[in-house]
Amino acid sequence: MSLFLFLILVAVVLGIIGFVGHGLVYLLVIGAVLLVLDLVFAAVRLRRGGRRHRVVR
Repeated sequence: MSLFLFLILVAVVLGIIGFVGHGLVYLLVIGAVLLVLDLVFAAVRLRRGGRRHRVVR
């Protein structure tokens, strides 16, 4: 979970720097792509999380 939050933070920071900086639009694009990939990763993890079954002893 901490990796997810860290990647969200990095994506937001890159997006802000890319938006504010002149000629740094590529950072905005990298931040947006990183945000989308992170959200997809989180969705896949949440979907797979329910399939684990406990062993009853």
